[in-house]
Amino acid sequence: MVYKMNDWFMFAMIALIFWGLWAFFPKLATQYIDPKSVLVFSAVGTIIIATIILFLMGFKPEIHIKGMTFAIISGLSGALGLLFFFLALSKGKASVIVTMTALYPLITIMLCFLILKEPITLKQGIGILFALTAMILLAT
Repeated sequence: MVYKMNDWFMFAMIALIFWGLWAFFPKLATQYIDPKSVLVFSAVGTIIIATIILFLMGFKPEIHIKGMTFAIISGLSGALGLLFFFLALSKGKASVIVTMTALYPLITIMLCFLILKEPITLKQGIGILFALTAMILLAT
């Protein structure tokens, strides 16, 4: 497939829509089944998409130990995050929980700063402070 340089925006907007749905449907699911069951059935949905990509599109995954290790750690982190997200949704308001957990880029930014030595500009630092303020306001 060939993508144009500004295709990133379209892809990001589609991701935004799907992630909005992804964060909404578990609230409905936890009204009928427990969060651990939601995690399992959510994983089934992921396996369906992965199977379609693998078999119907003729995709062959690249093999590289470090890349595979980080991808597996990513999956483990995502699954654990989902479990706790679903637990939170089963106990609290989706509007607060979804907004609060959507601040996960703060963790990514701090890890990139500390481990990858990516700089944080003054403007970005102010944005981080606003995000932390938003988290405190949402949580209280």
